[in-house]
Amino acid sequence: MYDYITIKGARENNLKNISLEIPKNKLVVLTGLSGSGKSTIAFDTLQKECQRQYMESLGLGTDFISKPKVDTITGLSPSISIDQHLTNRNPRSTVGTVTEIYTYLRVLFSKLGKRDCPKCGKIIELEFENDSVEIWDRDTEDIDEGDTKNNKSSDDNMDFVNTVSCPNCANQVPELTMSSFSFNKPQGACPTCTGLGIINDADISMLIDAEKSIEEYAITGWDVHYVKRNKQVFDNASKHYGFTLDVTVPVKELGQVEMDFLLYGAHSPRFMKHFPNVKPPSTVTKGAFEGVVTNILRRYSEGANDPKYREKIEKYLIQQVCPDCEGNKLRKEIQEVIVDDTTIIEASKMSLDRLREWIIGLKDSVTDEGMKIVKPIVEDVSERLKRLIDVGVGYLTLDRSAPTLSAGEAQRLRLALLLGSGLTGVLYVLDEPTTGLHARDTERLIKVLKQLRDSGNTILVIEHDMELVKACDHVIDIGPGAGENGGEVVAFGTPSEVAKCEKSITGKYLSETKITIEESKRKGNGRLISIKGARENNLKNIDVDIPLGMFVALTGVSGSGKSTLLLSTLGPAARNYFNQKNEVVGKHDRIEGLEHVDKIITIDQIPIGRTARSNSATYTDVFTPIREIYAKSAEAKKRKLKAKHFSFNVKGGRCEKCQGAGILTINMNFLPEVQVRCPVCHGKRFRREVLAVKYKDKSIADVLNMTIDEAIDLFKDEKIIYDKLLLLEEVGLGYLKLGQPANTLSGGEAQRLKLAKELGKRGKGHTLYLLDEPTTGLHPQDVLKLTSLLERLVDAGNTVVVIEHNLDVIGRVDWIIDFGPEGGNGGGKIVTKGSIKQVLDNKQSMTVKQLIETVNIV
Repeated sequence: MYDYITIKGARENNLKNISLEIPKNKLVVLTGLSGSGKSTIAFDTLQKECQRQYMESLGLGTDFISKPKVDTITGLSPSISIDQHLTNRNPRSTVGTVTEIYTYLRVLFSKLGKRDCPKCGKIIELEFENDSVEIWDRDTEDIDEGDTKNNKSSDDNMDFVNTVSCPNCANQVPELTMSSFSFNKPQGACPTCTGLGIINDADISMLIDAEKSIEEYAITGWDVHYVKRNKQVFDNASKHYGFTLDVTVPVKELGQVEMDFLLYGAHSPRFMKHFPNVKPPSTVTKGAFEGVVTNILRRYSEGANDPKYREKIEKYLIQQVCPDCEGNKLRKEIQEVIVDDTTIIEASKMSLDRLREWIIGLKDSVTDEGMKIVKPIVEDVSERLKRLIDVGVGYLTLDRSAPTLSAGEAQRLRLALLLGSGLTGVLYVLDEPTTGLHARDTERLIKVLKQLRDSGNTILVIEHDMELVKACDHVIDIGPGAGENGGEVVAFGTPSEVAKCEKSITGKYLSETKITIEESKRKGNGRLISIKGARENNLKNIDVDIPLGMFVALTGVSGSGKSTLLLSTLGPAARNYFNQKNEVVGKHDRIEGLEHVDKIITIDQIPIGRTARSNSATYTDVFTPIREIYAKSAEAKKRKLKAKHFSFNVKGGRCEKCQGAGILTINMNFLPEVQVRCPVCHGKRFRREVLAVKYKDKSIADVLNMTIDEAIDLFKDEKIIYDKLLLLEEVGLGYLKLGQPANTLSGGEAQRLKLAKELGKRGKGHTLYLLDEPTTGLHPQDVLKLTSLLERLVDAGNTVVVIEHNLDVIGRVDWIIDFGPEGGNGGGKIVTKGSIKQVLDNKQSMTVKQLIETVNIV
């Protein structure tokens, strides 16, 4: 029996042949500067070896899985990793389906649901025939991945639906089943939007320039031949119907009949209503014009199997709420079914903590017969919801789309599911689970992690949050720096022992009881952006003033309304104002003061790439001048190589076996896909003749394998490249490899990469920057560097508005707007606002409470 997981001679990435012991059945934190080697230990060494040994235990070959560079690992347990990489992009997936709670609600409503008879209007009462409900492990008919083959909304497979009789008038109505409440099944899905809640419509402003005439090419994509051909079609249609579509006048001067014909075509209901007694032309040449809007929507639908084709068309489309189901995804008649005077739509829109109250309250409102049937469901759902609340996501709702979750939220959902598994003897590897959590909610999360530990498991957490580090059993501090300057064990032991280690940067922060921060003296430029009547999601019709020329923080517990105001209301409204976009904006009355800034830059945590072909170098455009330097070399000219040959994304210089990816993906049937190094280029991406070209003895593949810090030293004499790389280092990304695929970056890393790219552009000093938790994934030492960079932006005359939980940052801003007092339904209000010293007098604010405990303002 091993008491420790012992690693000896770990050399993966920047690890310097280190050895360490991880005590089992303890809460252990790996900490250190960003890029010091923590993830390499946890994921690239421990987790990778666990995966390799698991494959071996199944009798499967592991030759294609490279063994991590380590001498030995003993005492290894079966492992479960929960990282920050979002993998669920299915628009049909929601918090309810991910957690399976919506599945249980469907059972509840199918068994207890009441509805009015469509004929007589009387309530159809329930007739209980069974006294129990079987609880299953998984509802196979509503798989979270979304069975796109079966979610067509035609009623093809509804011909044999069972019916029940209205006890009052004997009218036959469909029997309520679980499928009736599924937006992934034809029985329940809204037929208009097929259960998505949204529909794609054409953005007419992108398709037609109404100031021009058709003859002046008002319609996007029409050249002289299109105009000439369609003019004849218009003339024939005019004769057929008796109207005139003049191609020489500006489109904005056309009448409603002509516009409906031009946009929607001869066979569209919108046009046909003008001529109800006229049969449409039979062919295009006779006047059966398809319509500009109808054409683009048809082409988009037909391109379902060609993502690139669809992507080209998407710029001409806008998403709108489905007019039939009003965004609720279900059929109208299903939306009217109630349990305890609540519809399943209303239940899905409750915050999880409020939903738990409603579920528990059913025992007082449901009949004894009904309670006998659903008692197991009520108990199970109540326990599942408690676990979700305990991990700090009680503010979420079941109808929240899974792809819109932050990495931290998605990670905590998975953690809540694991809490109910009952597994013991497992190694859990977590990557910064406090991401996106308010300091108040961190306390709850710590209790959950200790609960997992006390069940007989080893919890290994990569973390920078000092509250969690202080609460753990054992700390392993990796450093002392990042990249090549890291990869060593600086300190280890209990938090109090590490706090005494003088060479540990983390120890310094652990030893501090309070952080001393000097109050900002910036006063702004006296102007405001004012948001009036904001009421999207849980916002309570609030007015918010954002002072310009300042460093502003939106604070408050998770789910209090910060993101809704900044990213769903102000952000899209400002982009529509400055960039002539047509984005959906959160409900509000008006926004004043945008004329006081020149432009808006929103830097969120949405991933910057979905494939391995995008990386730090390509995204920031630094790879282009690097390729040009290689192409100018004598060796490249001798071999007739140009800049394009040093790209791994186009034919010519790349390895064609892996098409420049450096890896091959192997399908493992029922197991996750495995990526292996390309046997031809050995992971170097390029052909041999391209790799033969060197700059300071480094090939283009060597450069992609360098960290940004290393590349700064290599290209110190190339000003354009050096300046771009220096910005990446300043935002705390010096440890990243230039060739690291963008789809492997965390949300915080992706955001800082976007920030570096924007900082590389010259501004006029009146830019509005909106950032979503920019310190995510940063060690406190790196937070100081990033905060200084943001302050430089403000000192240059810009306005920086951040959503932030990090108390180090909040203590340094010029103005705080604190949301709350709670999350979900309990939030959406402004609790306090003002300078740091002004808000410290507010006793209701959860943020102020945490500030008082940890920050000393001088």
